[in-house]
Amino acid sequence: METRKHIAAEKNRQKTHNCAQAVACTYCDLCGLDPKVAEEIAGSFGLGMGNMEGTCGSLVGAGMVLGLVTKDRDLARKRMKTIMEKFKARNGATQCRQLKGADTGHVLRECPDCVADAAEFLEEVLTAANSA
Repeated sequence: METRKHIAAEKNRQKTHNCAQAVACTYCDLCGLDPKVAEEIAGSFGLGMGNMEGTCGSLVGAGMVLGLVTKDRDLARKRMKTIMEKFKARNGATQCRQLKGADTGHVLRECPDCVADAAEFLEEVLTAANSA
């Protein structure tokens, strides 16, 4: 799979898509999801789940795509855990509030970079699944 992570990151950088939308819309063709529907489904996950209280929106977007592509709940959960572990290892957190340094003033990762990371790890698990 040719990487699209830069496309996803640019959607977020340009402020045309929130973090979840940037990932979901960039890969919606892989799961047969209309881009407008993907944008609407992911619309409430800007600033992560619960307005910075939960998981980074880019990971939520990756999970949406992964579930639709995988079509197997247990397998999708296993693959999502891999994405989450890689994301946390690279960035130090998976929660939007921590990534943005809301409580510490120390930003761990900017949003477009989180989007690129989630997209990269999504691509990795999808590529591995296709070659298995």
